[in-house]
Parts: sequence; C-alpha cells; structure tokens
Amino acid sequence: MKDDMLAADEARRVADHGATTRAVERDVNEEIAQRAERGGVEDASRLDHIASDMRTDAMDEVAGTGRALGRARGVARISQVFDYAFGLLYGLLAIRLVLSLVAARTTNGFVQFIDVVTNPFYAPFRGIVDSPTAEGGYTLVVPIIIAIIVYALLHAAINGLLRMMVHRKTAI
Repeated sequence: MKDDMLAADEARRVADHGATTRAVERDVNEEIAQRAERGGVEDASRLDHIASDMRTDAMDEVAGTGRALGRARGVARISQVFDYAFGLLYGLLAIRLVLSLVAARTTNGFVQFIDVVTNPFYAPFRGIVDSPTAEGGYTLVVPIIIAIIVYALLHAAINGLLRMMVHRKTAI
C-alpha cells in the first residue's frame, strides 16, 4: 500500500511538473508574441532578455524536478526493501506466536528453526510481561505480540523518515 502511495505521489509530481512546464512555455510564448506586435527595437531587446531569463528558470526547474524524481525512485526502492524485511519479520514472529498457541513440540525441527531465527528479534522483549498458559501447554506469548507492535511502529517511523527525505516543500 505504501509503495502504491509513493508511486501515485511520484506520478502526481511528474504530471504537475509537466503541466507547470507547459504553462510557463505557453506564457513565455504569448508574452513574446504580444510584445513583438507592439514594441520597437528597445522593447525587442528587453523582451529577449526577459524571455531568456524565463527559459533559464524553466530549464532549472525541469532539471531540479528531474533530480528530485530520481531521488524519489531510489528512496522508494529502499522503502520496498524495508517493507520486505519487516514483512518477513512479522511473518516469522506470527508463526512463533501460533506455534506457542497450539503448544507445538519444541523438539520439532521446524519449531527449533523458527525459534533460532526469531530469537535475536524476540530477546529484547522476553520476560517483559507474563504469558498466560492454559491446560495442555497452550501459551499466549504476550511479549511476541508486544514485539510485533514495536517493530510495526519502528517500520512506520522508518518509512516516514524516508518519505520526509523525498518530499520537498515548494513555494509558488
């Protein structure tokens, strides 16, 4: 969903940039035509200078927007990598939670694999609160739920920071 938002925002910025460029070009051409009809040699020289300045400003804007769009694509790719990594982490922690809920045998290879892979991410939250256990060994491991929430907040913060790096405030 965030990738769609970044892509939609980038498409909107490209469209806005194109519309602004066309509007500036149209305005410059109209002004040149109007002044050419009215003015003399002195006005033509002044008009050429103004038109040149406007063209330079328009080209600088196009170049700046091109650089910003390139940077946005790079940051969007980084965001996708973070989204993938956090999605994988959420999935593994959820599997560990489900395995504890259904009282999976800790001697099973898959259960041991999930425990080994998730231990570095679960360790800071282990023992934070008690985990209620039902008869039969079914356990609701509350620290895993807390870990998932904390990692979700961290994920959102990283994506927010990446979005701030891409978006620039402009004044017209």
